[in-house]
Amino acid sequence: MEAKDKGKEKILTLAATGDSLITRRLSTNLEEDFLSVVKLIRSADVGFTNLETTVHDFKGHPAAQSGGAWMVSPPYVAEELKWAGFNLLSCANNHTMDWSEGGMFATSEILDKAGLTHAGVGKDLAEARKPAYMDTSKGRVALISASSTFAPWGRAGHARREVQGRPGLNPLRYETTYYVRRETIDALRKLNEELGLAALRTGEKPDELTLLGMRFVVGETARIEMRVHGGDLEGNLRSVKEASRQADWVVVSLHTHERGKDVYAPASFVVTFAKACIDAGADAVVMHGAHVLRGVEIYKDRPIYYSLSNFIYQSRSLEKLPEDIYERYGLGADATPADVFDIMEERYYSSQEQRIDG
Repeated sequence: MEAKDKGKEKILTLAATGDSLITRRLSTNLEEDFLSVVKLIRSADVGFTNLETTVHDFKGHPAAQSGGAWMVSPPYVAEELKWAGFNLLSCANNHTMDWSEGGMFATSEILDKAGLTHAGVGKDLAEARKPAYMDTSKGRVALISASSTFAPWGRAGHARREVQGRPGLNPLRYETTYYVRRETIDALRKLNEELGLAALRTGEKPDELTLLGMRFVVGETARIEMRVHGGDLEGNLRSVKEASRQADWVVVSLHTHERGKDVYAPASFVVTFAKACIDAGADAVVMHGAHVLRGVEIYKDRPIYYSLSNFIYQSRSLEKLPEDIYERYGLGADATPADVFDIMEERYYSSQEQRIDG
């Protein structure tokens, strides 16, 4: 990437990867192809990855709802990431709160101790949304990390003078509208009345209906429209603008499982978000979470990576799991994590559905 510096040309190399669900050591791998990738990351000024796990000795407590599997990694993985050449980590994703706020805070402490720059979580929304800064020989780099995929209770909240803020991640919410034919919305309205839900909604327009939290609108063709949440967009853009004044380069990270017409197409709201970030001063937008490679767009001479897929995928190496996941798969007290993973793998390969634990 080239700095926007007045009268001075600077080039900074960024090695960006997607999701790292790391639970084991990397430094024991001596395969030539693997080491060539490590060499590439180490050669860059900035090595970026999405840390899609929590890092601690089972601090906090398992949340009632997880990102799929309750991700927790030994503290030594922080040093393993450094060994591989990573120095910039995004922490906002659907596994951020797998071990509640205790696990989130413990992860940040371990990353700080290891000297790894990270962003996307905090004791309140201001802290979760603020840029993290890293100084390199080529200048100062800022990172803003957000996620559009998360449990509703996991998003950070603002503090007020009289009430403390809510710990969590930096959210990028979106609003979904389902456009359907007239006869479809009439059928849904009838169902709404039959279930006795109509009294829960007032002021509905003739061409609109909200049913079970979903908004339906009469349209010429059936389609789904996803719009970025205005408040979250504005809040993240403020961070980008701040970072562009404080750093030589600004990287925005977005964890998003949402899709467009198929799994290889980004949702429309993330395209809007990415371009708005570039307009506000970002030099690169890096997305992950879809577990597939998506396209790259060059917008105003700046790259938007719509999904960098997986980089490290070790989610089947967890040594401990909470009771919730054993109940999910009908396993008793004598079952082990390997029993859980056997069932997860069997169901995945038999149904060919996308994995649920990313």
